[in-house]
Amino acid sequence: MRRLAAVLLLFFVWAAPAHAKPNVSVQASPATGQSPLNVTLTAAGDASAYHWDLGDKTQADGPVVQHQYGTGRFTATVTGTAADGSTAQASVVITSAQLTLSGPKVATYGKRATFRGRMAPALRGAPITLYSGATPVKTAKADKKGRFSFRIKQQVPGSFTAHFDVVGSNEVAVPVRPALDVAVPRNGMIGRPLKLRAKLRPSGSGTMKIRIWRSGHELAPQTFGDHAKLHLKATRVAEYKFRIIVTPTAPYSPRKKTVHASVFLPYLALGARGPSVRILERRLAQLHYTTRGVDGFYSYDTADAVIAFQKLNGLARTGRVTPDVWRRLQTARTPLPRYRFAHHFEVNKTKQVLFEVNHGRVVRIVHVSTGATGNTPVGAWHIYSKVPGTLPSGMFDSNFFLRGFAIHGYPSVPSYPASHGCVRVPNWVAPILFSSSYYGEAVYIYY
Repeated sequence: MRRLAAVLLLFFVWAAPAHAKPNVSVQASPATGQSPLNVTLTAAGDASAYHWDLGDKTQADGPVVQHQYGTGRFTATVTGTAADGSTAQASVVITSAQLTLSGPKVATYGKRATFRGRMAPALRGAPITLYSGATPVKTAKADKKGRFSFRIKQQVPGSFTAHFDVVGSNEVAVPVRPALDVAVPRNGMIGRPLKLRAKLRPSGSGTMKIRIWRSGHELAPQTFGDHAKLHLKATRVAEYKFRIIVTPTAPYSPRKKTVHASVFLPYLALGARGPSVRILERRLAQLHYTTRGVDGFYSYDTADAVIAFQKLNGLARTGRVTPDVWRRLQTARTPLPRYRFAHHFEVNKTKQVLFEVNHGRVVRIVHVSTGATGNTPVGAWHIYSKVPGTLPSGMFDSNFFLRGFAIHGYPSVPSYPASHGCVRVPNWVAPILFSSSYYGEAVYIYY
């Protein structure tokens, strides 16, 4: 009787409980690969039947399933069913990825070339490696949209691919052209030789042919090795065009470069006409000094623009052009505003200039004259009244920003503070500023 009790006890201890869930595991081979990806899904365990939700709106049955995935990241789930109807599930993630890569049509020796690509599906932070042939060059991480980029210095032609794990991109072949350094002054003065220097890098990467046009007429071309020095006599006002044509040595690619230079009169003043004035006005316009246009006539608008340039560059405020002005014009840049939002005006009392600013960029520079006693109010103001036409005081097209203070046109605008407190601008400029301003617009006045 005791033996029978022991046997029954063992039976109850070791007998499987009714409706126990089956053991189910799953494996994908491969779990990551190039799209479209052929995957073998294998379920293992003690279930008697297996049903698959493949994660891409398709289903299948059986312990082993073969399936092709398009581009994306999918979760395949298998449901195992035991003989008694109990079920269990297991899942595996499959990444069927695709990389695309683009690069420059041609790279320049020693300069950085940019390669851009995209990964689908987008896996933020996924490490992407750029290869040149079989050599890894640089690694970057994909952003939340799957984008990635590389900047590399390229010295020889090559073929590039991007890789994530076992996934590779298309191949991008990038030729390389020699670096071409050209130095020629944008402007030169009569009586001084016009000098051009050109150099190819690396040394021995090609030869140069230089074609030259003077005021539209082609001169005799000249041929050089990988270094060129060219001196031209500047005996008259002229526009020059130089085209450097590079015939490369292997393995480099050909290239061309065109540069321009002008020869002008060294001294200009009111009443001057001709190409030199046109060169001057064009350069002032590039730097956003206000004129009526590029017309080749040195009138009051050109003189006002020259005065504004002289003020900002620490030159004598004469309104006349000298070699010093020409030299400074060659290297000058448009100044930066102090405030970089919206459309507004800035008046610099120290420099005696006005900036019209649009979203961080100076779009117009104007010669002004502020209060003779320094009483033009410093601060941030707003245009509260706009009065067109001429007032009895002589103020023209006035933008009032504080009490009786305004930005307005006036017949006399000296190069120094001379007003009663307003910001005087030349009468010919006033309508331009009046039409470009609006009620409530900010006016910043500072030293």
